[in-house]
Amino acid sequence: MRATTGILKPRVPHAYYVNRAFEIRTARHSERKWSLTVSVLSPSASPKKRISSAPAAVLKAQPDVEQSLKIILARLDDMKAEETVSIDLRGKSSVTDYMVVTTGRANRHVGAIAENVVKALKDSGIPNVHVEGQTNCDWVLIDSGDVIVHVFRPEVREFYNLERLWVQGPKGVTAAKKA
Repeated sequence: MRATTGILKPRVPHAYYVNRAFEIRTARHSERKWSLTVSVLSPSASPKKRISSAPAAVLKAQPDVEQSLKIILARLDDMKAEETVSIDLRGKSSVTDYMVVTTGRANRHVGAIAENVVKALKDSGIPNVHVEGQTNCDWVLIDSGDVIVHVFRPEVREFYNLERLWVQGPKGVTAAKKA
């Protein structure tokens, strides 16, 4: 028992509140009337289609692999990324077609490069671009499906040396040419 302002109140354990919240949720759900009289396969069970006079939204066509690579390399060049290398992985990996490895000067530069590449990819019509490492900005990975982009700080790139893992000879690596 704990005294608060002269009134004795029993101390209620945490489990009481958890159990009480569960009882309230269960009671709310049990009040609902569930009807299973309509067959799942019957046409009346399917939701009604909405008839609209407005034309359907036109979807952007997704760029092919070569266009995606050009978009990424152009954005990296615009953002002053350093030592950009694109590695052709067709025939070597089933995960992706190209891997681009580049370097930013500092954490902020790495983050800015990554944000701009992701924005360009989304603007070009690639819907599911996945980004990892944006919080620390030491190594940011951008996965657009056909092209994977690694943006490193210089020390981190030197430590991991990803190019060495994927390149077997001078044919596989092409340095991005500056226009």
